[in-house]
Amino acid sequence: MRVQRYLLLTTTALFPLAVLAAEQDRHGAVEEVLVTSRPYEQDLDRALQAGSVLSGEELARRVEGTLGETLSGLPGVSSSYFGPAASRPVIRGLSGDRVRILNGGIGSFDAAAISPDHAVALDPLTAERIEIVRGPGTLLYGGAAVGGVINVFDGRIPSRLPDNGAEGAVRAVYGSAADERSADGAATLSAGQLAVHIDGSYRKTDDLKIPGFADSKRLRALEAEAAEEHEQTKGRLFNSAAKTMNGAVGMSYVWEAGFFGASYSRNDQLYGVPGHAHGPDDDHADDAGAVRIDLVQDRFDVTGEMITPFLMFEKAKLRFGYADYRHTELEGDEIGTVFNNKGWEGRLELVQRSRGAWRGAMGAQLSKRDFAAVGEEAFTPPSVTKNWGLFTVQELVLEPLTLEAGARFERVTVDVDALGQDRAFSLLSISAGASVELGDDWSLGATLSRSKRAPAAEELFSDGPHLATRAYELGNPALSKETALSMEGILRKRAGAVQGALSLFYTKFDDFIYESHDGLQADDLPVFAFMQRDARFYGGELELTVDIHKSEAVVFSLDVAADIVRASLSHNGGPLPRIPPKSLTVGIAAQGAWYDARIEVEMADKQTRVTAYELPTDGYTLLNMNVNVHPFARDDVTLSLRARNLTNAEARTHTSFLKDYAPLPGRDVRLSATYRF
Repeated sequence: MRVQRYLLLTTTALFPLAVLAAEQDRHGAVEEVLVTSRPYEQDLDRALQAGSVLSGEELARRVEGTLGETLSGLPGVSSSYFGPAASRPVIRGLSGDRVRILNGGIGSFDAAAISPDHAVALDPLTAERIEIVRGPGTLLYGGAAVGGVINVFDGRIPSRLPDNGAEGAVRAVYGSAADERSADGAATLSAGQLAVHIDGSYRKTDDLKIPGFADSKRLRALEAEAAEEHEQTKGRLFNSAAKTMNGAVGMSYVWEAGFFGASYSRNDQLYGVPGHAHGPDDDHADDAGAVRIDLVQDRFDVTGEMITPFLMFEKAKLRFGYADYRHTELEGDEIGTVFNNKGWEGRLELVQRSRGAWRGAMGAQLSKRDFAAVGEEAFTPPSVTKNWGLFTVQELVLEPLTLEAGARFERVTVDVDALGQDRAFSLLSISAGASVELGDDWSLGATLSRSKRAPAAEELFSDGPHLATRAYELGNPALSKETALSMEGILRKRAGAVQGALSLFYTKFDDFIYESHDGLQADDLPVFAFMQRDARFYGGELELTVDIHKSEAVVFSLDVAADIVRASLSHNGGPLPRIPPKSLTVGIAAQGAWYDARIEVEMADKQTRVTAYELPTDGYTLLNMNVNVHPFARDDVTLSLRARNLTNAEARTHTSFLKDYAPLPGRDVRLSATYRF
């Protein structure tokens, strides 16, 4: 722990920082294009926003059963870990309705933002590429993206014809911590100008192996002081088993000037909810009363792009998605609460013709969400949320200076017929930024943005017990819109033996919406009421890669990633809950002609800056490793060995509601085989 603290202090003493991660494949090629932050393609190394791109073997190395755990550990990203089956990304301490999760630029149409025990209806196993953009510069996706955007690309609607008429991959995985058995595969075939895609995945796990007790030592001490008697589970995380099946089929017509296609996909999950309480004295239910979630989503997508110039535009992009989502909470064999979410979203982006040093884009977005919950845990009444927005971004390149500005106007309405309530919000968000090239290798950028977010239906109208969070949640129909004023500076070094990026960010929220506990109880649960108060978030991330040795036979490199965020209510209001602690990851990688290997130490500091209604969390150190072998010295076959938490250390994620009931997995050794064609 002394070494861990020294490294954390040394790193954070440089600056509280942010970083842009660039993914390298085993041949050293850099993924340079970012499409999430702008309608036009943008050089990743010159984007004003901090972000990361995962694809290829880097994505394969990180992939887990949930999106949150797949991305956790990237600079500025943690997870809401609610057991191994339900985990949503947390960006710079913000989550829920402040982080937009997209599938190819369109929403995920699930109920994950409503409660941390609800899984994201996206399967990382079928992802081809994931883009993570941190910070509020993502205002093109609305006020709900003030924390950032996660955009998952699955290739289910082909945008090009495959080389040689067919391409794809199949993979099989075994993981020891949960006795995981999983397999996935995808193929894209062409016939003339038609491209057909099909993919599927299957994943089954048993209850997760954990080091020591499920309950934290602080929680066990409190229970002992209160003379409470609970059966202490040890070695296994009760009711954490899961089964997931996904499949999709898509088709596109591809021509020289663009493509147009459609897809259908189905997401089917059945998973246990560990630590789910049925009452104040029933934290450890038996098998007959264990809570499981049966989730099914049917989704239809349409995507098209046309690069034929017309009027003042050179390209048009269309995205449309519709989904019917339903999940049932099963208490033993009995149906508890049923959540339904039907929604659609459409997005049109028009890229302007370049005029010398000036380029830009504009667009429109419309969406509708019809949500209803019926049963014991229906703490939110049925609601219909509608949204329409207009946006633009403009860029002027005056070498070595680049100037950028953007704006979005949107209208959000929330109707709750059961209560005779409706709210409407008009929101204007703007941003401006500049970057300057400091020679061939260095660049410096800064952004300033002012974004607005409308309160979600759950924040406005919740009124009932929410057992997943062990709280009685009470909405506030009088909530006003939330305003965030954000500043960020980014310094990058793109070439040479030492490469990396660091940035500082500061966000001041006016009328920040949060849950406050004033000591009241209802239904034997503490009442958490949604309130508004000014707040501030600041911190940053660092990522650094150093080439230690290069030769024709092997390349050795050292990489360092660190992040820190601090969040408080203004005017000495104290800390906000579930804010991630400082973290640091140090890795050494070796890359040869037919193999690549990496070993890393992942560290998180303790978090003692907590609210009155949460417990502190101890720091932890995990030792991880990964080895990929290409036995035929080609990319078509890859054999992988991945080990996480080799020392079987106890680790708990402070950003999780379950952190005192469910630790992270113990030692997990994963074997996989991949064939690409």
